[in-house]
Amino acid sequence: MVIGVLSFIKDQINTIKKNDPAIKSPLEVFLYPSFRAQVYHKIAKFFYNHKLYFIARLVSEFAKRKTGIEIHPGAKIGKGLFIDHGTGVVIGQTSIIGNNVVMFHGVTLGGTGNEKTKKRHPTIGNNVFIGSGAKILGNIMIGDNVKIGANAVVLKNVEKNKTVVGIPGYVVKKSVEKHK
Repeated sequence: MVIGVLSFIKDQINTIKKNDPAIKSPLEVFLYPSFRAQVYHKIAKFFYNHKLYFIARLVSEFAKRKTGIEIHPGAKIGKGLFIDHGTGVVIGQTSIIGNNVVMFHGVTLGGTGNEKTKKRHPTIGNNVFIGSGAKILGNIMIGDNVKIGANAVVLKNVEKNKTVVGIPGYVVKKSVEKHK
C-alpha cells in the first residue's frame, strides 16, 4: 500500500514536471488540483470496488468541491494523467483513460444519453492530448497519440495519430509526433 502511494506520488511529480514548466519544486505537486483529484479518486475507487457506493460518491463529491474536477469513482485511469488547471473537468463512470493523457480545463468525458449498453462513456488511448473545453461523448474510442482541439465535440471513434477539431469533431490531419 505505502509503496503504491509513493510510486503514485513519484509518477505524478514526473508527469507534472514534464507537462508544466511552471513547477519549480517537487513539493508543488501537492498543490496541483490534478494531483489532489486523483488522490481522492483512488480513495473513492477503493470504496467503489468494495461496493460501498455511497461513501465512494461522498468522497468524489468532496473532491469535486475542493478541486473543481469531477471524476466518477467507477472511472478507470491509467498512469501519468495530467489535468492542467482542472476546473470544470468531468470524467464519467464508465470512462477509461490510458497512460500519459493530458487534458485541460472544461473537458467532459460524458455520455450522450442515447447509449443502450452499460458502457456509456469514452475510452481514451495512450498519449492523448485533449484541449480546453473539448467534449468527448458516448461509448467511443479515441486512439493512441490523438490530439483533440479546444472546444471540439467528438461523437465518433478517432483512429490513432489523428488531430480532431470542430463541432462536430472532424480530422484535420494525421498527428506525426506525441504531445510534449
